[in-house]
Amino acid sequence: MTGKIIKGIAGFYYVIAESGIYECKPKGIFRKEKRKPLVGDNVEFEILDPTEMTGSMTNILPRKNELIRPAVVNVDQAMVIFALESPKPNIGLLDRFLLTMEWQHVPAVICFNKEDLADQKQVLPLTELYRNCGYEVFLCSVKQDKGLAQIRMRLQGKTTVVSGPSGVGKSSIINLFQENVLMETGEISRKLKRGKNTTRHSQLISVDDETFIVDTPGFSALDLIDVPCEELRFYFPEFDKYEGRCRFNGCMHVNEPDCLVKKDVKAGILPTSRYENYVSFFNEQKEREKRRY
Repeated sequence: MTGKIIKGIAGFYYVIAESGIYECKPKGIFRKEKRKPLVGDNVEFEILDPTEMTGSMTNILPRKNELIRPAVVNVDQAMVIFALESPKPNIGLLDRFLLTMEWQHVPAVICFNKEDLADQKQVLPLTELYRNCGYEVFLCSVKQDKGLAQIRMRLQGKTTVVSGPSGVGKSSIINLFQENVLMETGEISRKLKRGKNTTRHSQLISVDDETFIVDTPGFSALDLIDVPCEELRFYFPEFDKYEGRCRFNGCMHVNEPDCLVKKDVKAGILPTSRYENYVSFFNEQKEREKRRY
């Protein structure tokens, strides 16, 4: 039998196949070969008990790609969900997520939820900022059932990693797109103005034929990826057109004179917030490298 891993908990893997979902244990050979099954893996398995729907995983089929954060495989795109209000969007955290996806070569789209709560004067500059950086941006309101049809179309026929901070409505959005698994929805903590983390394990949810959502635990912070600081600029798409045009070859757009990126930031052509986050990530990574050596 062949199927796809939709969830893994405590050494058990739940595999969806034509005849249903099977609880499988991997063969010992995987541990010996240091191969760990991951959510999204296409696998072969033997049925042990058709009544109890249990099986033994015998083979992991070749992977199209493998994400490190979150640890899932065979994905087509990532969608990061933030709220426009309650809680307000943490742009530094959003840029960290986008950087992580760029590094892993996974196309990312952005969804801003709770449009009904937002000051419209602030919405347009925020959406235009990321669209001008090359990202597709969706606005929606689960409460008003607004903008969700466009998001559904973007998910169709793809395996999408859906992530975002706790409390932004991520699980509520996912609930609207599928009927097989009802995710627990958490309420916003009134005291902390942030959500309770209700998703504890990454899992793959079947939305439609050939359409899957990989739901991931809500995050409040992300560690910077382990990439040399001099390479960080390659993961900010808006910097691509400046490569080789500054005074110095290999300009990192931080301390070098006659830098066109810094010039355009000062002129308002490039967004200040994105550039400031880039410099912050650069310095953070540089300090990490100093401590390492």
